[in-house]
Amino acid sequence: MRFQTELVPARLIRRYKRFLADCVLDDGREVVAHCANPGSMMGLAEPGTRIWLEPNDDPRKKLDYGWRLVEHPDGHFTGVDTALPNRVLKAALMARAVAPLAGYSLVRPEVNYGTGSRIDFLLTGDGQPDAFV
Repeated sequence: MRFQTELVPARLIRRYKRFLADCVLDDGREVVAHCANPGSMMGLAEPGTRIWLEPNDDPRKKLDYGWRLVEHPDGHFTGVDTALPNRVLKAALMARAVAPLAGYSLVRPEVNYGTGSRIDFLLTGDGQPDAFV
């Protein structure tokens, strides 16, 4: 998955009000980033943690950065934007990169299911049973 703009590294100063994070960029500038994760993020929001921010130049948005990833000392990353998992999975399903589901020709997101409910994806294809993801 590619982000719309190249991510920039930073260090977390603090996260507060659930959706805001004070950060320091590698060049020393302090910025406020939007954190699109209302959860506790236990173990991911420690001061000094290396994080990756996505610059934003949309004049409709109040903040110039969005917090996208946490980098762990072992080189692994954790995504913190709760909107990204479905976008990543949709891209993988469309590219047929999920081997057990590669035979499906149609990927439909956010399909109503039952009464007052929906599923993330409905996969359909010739000769295949519907797959609810």
